Amino acid sequence: MAARLDFSDVVDWAWDGPDSALIGRKARLLLLDSLGCALSGMRYGRTRQLAGATAAWMPGSIRLPGRTPPLSLGGAASVLGAAMCWDEANDGLARSHGRPGLPVAALVLASLEAGKLTLGEAVTVYALGYEVGARAGEVWRIAPGLHVDGSWHSLGAAAAAARIAGGSRATAARAVRLAACQIPLSLYAPITAGMDGRNSYASHAVLLGMMAAASGEAGLDAPGDALDAARAFVAPKEEPAIYTGTGRWLLAEGYLKPYAGVRHTHYGAAAALRLHPSVGYRLEAVRSIKLITYGEAIQYCGGRSPRTSIAAQFSLSWACAAALARGNLDPDAFNETALGDPRIRALESRIEVIEDPAYTAAGRRAAHLTLEMSDGTLSARAEPVLGDPEAPMSETEAVAKFRSFAGSSLGEAAAKTLVEAILLGSQDSKLTGKLFAAAG
Repeated sequence: MAARLDFSDVVDWAWDGPDSALIGRKARLLLLDSLGCALSGMRYGRTRQLAGATAAWMPGSIRLPGRTPPLSLGGAASVLGAAMCWDEANDGLARSHGRPGLPVAALVLASLEAGKLTLGEAVTVYALGYEVGARAGEVWRIAPGLHVDGSWHSLGAAAAAARIAGGSRATAARAVRLAACQIPLSLYAPITAGMDGRNSYASHAVLLGMMAAASGEAGLDAPGDALDAARAFVAPKEEPAIYTGTGRWLLAEGYLKPYAGVRHTHYGAAAALRLHPSVGYRLEAVRSIKLITYGEAIQYCGGRSPRTSIAAQFSLSWACAAALARGNLDPDAFNETALGDPRIRALESRIEVIEDPAYTAAGRRAAHLTLEMSDGTLSARAEPVLGDPEAPMSETEAVAKFRSFAGSSLGEAAAKTLVEAILLGSQDSKLTGKLFAAAG
């Protein structure tokens, strides 16, 4: 690892955006998926309340769904960041152990809505912020008890914000250094307590990125070794920093989630979905369930008997039980109705979660589910899961997910129009006032 890890080389390399049509297409898909997740997240009363409270500080002209007060670009971006992760269905990157595109997408979508970017510029800015954030996530590698959101991906938001504001490469590099000096220590505690304050972490990352960009534009600066210094306080000492240099577009490895809920839960859930056709009509015959998976999944998602949506989203046992009982794992698998479903509760109580040391040691994301039935044994294994590098989600599947998530607030016709605008629109097309106009 370089002695001065300030990502100025990444800023310079990624400044002009993707150098291949394939990478540009992936960036458009990720932006479409981010928009779908944000629209779904804006259905909830809490996100609309957040928009209303934010408007008191950042009023403007951008109207988000839900008859919320108009917001400034920064205010809209910060609320979109929270909404985007509300269902835990937005994209991520395994090598970063998180989602480098989350605050970047929020900034880009708000800027598209405000008319500050063309579609081509949006792809360029998104790719720049993603690549900086992806590498920051690799290096940061949080310690147990901390959360990824609101921390290292602030660096990607800073680079993106500087580019959106018309800054130079030097401005963006300064913004990244400034953000590196201020990385918040985002606690995992709200999730453990079943509280939704975690969803505001992405909002913090957006705002920190914007302020770092403004400071960089004003000429303020910080040392280039800030991330190294900060990492010494929080990173597990036994784990050396990993850093992928320039020349490789990491967004190509980014996964789109086929289900709601934390990615770690998807492996057990995928195995459960394979077994649903055999047990969904006779759940009472299930005597016991064993879920074998990797250590990191258990570390972050070992919660049992969740009482709130966010606690359920981070529960391996809940995801498996809900998938077995419902035959899907959409956002409604974590709502109040699902949380009160006695069938899911009964199944969840019968699940034993076990770590496979071989999975953990090899860094394999996988799960093996075994059901002891009254009349025999059923089992299924999941590795890889749709969205993994070995099983990327197709464009058709990504569009279907967007329509599923955004359709309830947009309607089928408007959803189709947005798909065509983002995936088929020309580089110089603008989407001013079109992203949220049809949303209820």
